[in-house]
Amino acid sequence: MHGDDLVSWPVTSHEVLATGAVSSFVEDEVTTPSGESMRRQYLTHPGAVAIVAWDEKSDEVAIVRQYRHPVRMEMVEIPAGLLDVDGEDHLAAAARELAEEAELAADTWNVLVDVCTSPGGLAENLRVYLARGLRPAERPDGFELEGEEAHMLHTFVPRAELLDAIFEGRCGSPSLAAGLLSLEAARLGGRLETLRPGDADWPARRA
Repeated sequence: MHGDDLVSWPVTSHEVLATGAVSSFVEDEVTTPSGESMRRQYLTHPGAVAIVAWDEKSDEVAIVRQYRHPVRMEMVEIPAGLLDVDGEDHLAAAARELAEEAELAADTWNVLVDVCTSPGGLAENLRVYLARGLRPAERPDGFELEGEEAHMLHTFVPRAELLDAIFEGRCGSPSLAAGLLSLEAARLGGRLETLRPGDADWPARRA
């Protein structure tokens, strides 16, 4: 099957309506292939990585519990973070986030799934990695937990319990759902050993 294409319709005007710490709210005037003009408003985003850190022996996954103010929830999530360090490799960013949030390192890295989280209104591209061969790791030098992260807890939860929570509607994090369901599909479909390598090309990041 032919997949997503990198295509950009002509933009005749681009206006920044508001600027925030992570994203800007912008409006583009776009010319369609039929020559019509349309306006679209959306949030820019630097992109993000997330990690399903799976201990195969215990069949548990590392999770964090983090407060998310826009939805007023403390959510069960997998370790994740923004691609907001200039020039940082995607895989290096994932390894850094795993150490920062869960105090873990991994011997084996694969790509589980790439997701455009809300392509109608948000320019975020998310890559979810599978990390195996886990071991304890110290947080990077100079890293300090701030804001929501200062109150974040991390632990391991049985993989089956996380799947139950997703299917029962008790956990709604998109990175958690995409990651755990992709892991389950790979596990049951015999794809674990043919997953893309951790440094695989990420086409959406070239858009």
